Amino acid sequence: MELLQSIEFWVGLLKIVWINIILSGDNAVVIALAARSLPPEQQKKAIFWGSGAAVVLRIALTVVAAQLLALSFLQIIGGALLLWIGVQLLSENDEDEGHAKEHGSLMMAVRTILIADLVMSLDNVIAVAAAAKGSTTLLVLGLAISIPLVIFGSTLMIRLMARFPVIVMFGAGLIGWVGGETIASDVALHDVLVAQPWLHYGAAAAGATLVLALGRALQLRQSRRDAAGA
Repeated sequence: MELLQSIEFWVGLLKIVWINIILSGDNAVVIALAARSLPPEQQKKAIFWGSGAAVVLRIALTVVAAQLLALSFLQIIGGALLLWIGVQLLSENDEDEGHAKEHGSLMMAVRTILIADLVMSLDNVIAVAAAAKGSTTLLVLGLAISIPLVIFGSTLMIRLMARFPVIVMFGAGLIGWVGGETIASDVALHDVLVAQPWLHYGAAAAGATLVLALGRALQLRQSRRDAAGA
């Protein structure tokens, strides 16, 4: 009870919740993109299990995040993985919505959410850990409270994507941007970035461009195949 009556506890909790509100936007986009091809009832399950599991993963990741970020080439691998995920999510053919929903897999969507969130959260969890100041209770409570925020954001994004398909392109571009930033942030490239700081944004822009170009090319190729087979 003393902990709950502490002003520092509530200030720390508010900091963690606020950090998660700020940092959860890109995660909501990933979840929405991964779940959009599923039937409505499976969309809800994918959002719930994907968001919940991602938060649990972040709690575990917080313990080792600083050590992981110190490993050379880890963020390069993670960034490349994000680029691949962005291309795969964009290349899904929305024009054949029924086909996509028929073959959409709940487990594949949850897996994609977890992998993407794992990579995108490496930097984020350090900010959360700093706000928690070593308090496991604060860490768990703050991240648990963020679950409904991510769920709401993901649900809203799915509705917007259904109404405005162009948002799918922006979402995939965002994943590519984060992937490029992740690659440029690797320890092995630190000296290069210090000498050429513009490469950070150059890599992010290149990542977004790569995802949009490859994803759209694969999408068009699949459309041609579907048209030829019809």
